[in-house]
Amino acid sequence: MSPTSDRLHDPRDRQARAARILDATAELLLRHGYRRVTIDDIARHADIGKGTVYLHWKTRDALFKAVFEREVLQALEQLLGTLRQDPGAWMLHRLARSWFLAIMRRPLLKALFLADAELLGKLARPTGGAREDRHRLVSHAYVRLLAEHGLLRDDLDANAVAFAFLATLEGFIQAEPTASQRQESGVEDRADLLSLTVQRAFETRRRLSAAAERAIAARVIDLLAGLRDADRADLGVGDDDRTPTGVHGTPVAATGRS
Repeated sequence: MSPTSDRLHDPRDRQARAARILDATAELLLRHGYRRVTIDDIARHADIGKGTVYLHWKTRDALFKAVFEREVLQALEQLLGTLRQDPGAWMLHRLARSWFLAIMRRPLLKALFLADAELLGKLARPTGGAREDRHRLVSHAYVRLLAEHGLLRDDLDANAVAFAFLATLEGFIQAEPTASQRQESGVEDRADLLSLTVQRAFETRRRLSAAAERAIAARVIDLLAGLRDADRADLGVGDDDRTPTGVHGTPVAATGRS
C-alpha cells in the first residue's frame, strides 16, 4: 500500500479531514446561508476534492446536519466542563445561565433555536425522533432530581416545571436583540437576568448539606455525560474522536424542545 493510501485509511487523517470539512461548512453557512452553499463551495473552501466530501457524508443535508450536531456536542462538553469546575453549577438557575451562554456564543446553535429559515433552510424544521426523546427524558430526569431534594416549588409537578423552564430559556433566546438593534446590555447581563428569573420562578432556595450537594452535582454530571455519550454513539463518535463522521437524526438539544 502506498503512503498516500495509508494516509487515506489512517483514522487520524480521516478525523482531521472531516473536521476541516465541518469547519469550512460552518463558516460558509454563517456567511451565505443554507440555500447558497454547495458541496463545490465547501470542497474549495476546505481545499479538497468534491469527491472527498462524499467519502464522509453522502448528501449535502447530511453534512449540514453534522455541523449542527457537532455544535450541540461542543455545547454539552462546555456545560460539562462548567459543572466539573464549579461545585454549584448544577443548580437550575445557574445551569440556565451556562446553557444560555453556550447557545448565544455559537451563532449556528442560536440559529437552530430560532429556527432561522434564511440561514438553515429546511433544516430549521424539527423532525423529532429517538434523540429528541432522549434529550427530553434527560431534561425531565434532571428536574425530578432537583424536585426530590425539595429544591423546586411544590405547587407544580416536575413535568410542568421542566416545560416552563425550557419555555423561559427559549423566550430569552427569542428575545435577543439582533445586530441592527440597539443593545443597552451585553449577553452576560441577559444571562444574569435569565438566572434571576429562573431562580425566583422555580426554586425554593432550600439549603442542603455539603454531602447532598456533591451527590446532586455528581448525578447531574452523570446525566449529561450519558446524554453526550449517547449522542456520540449515534454519530459514530468515540471518546477520542469528537468529530461526527455521519448523521442519524437532528440535533435535538439545540432546538430547545428537549
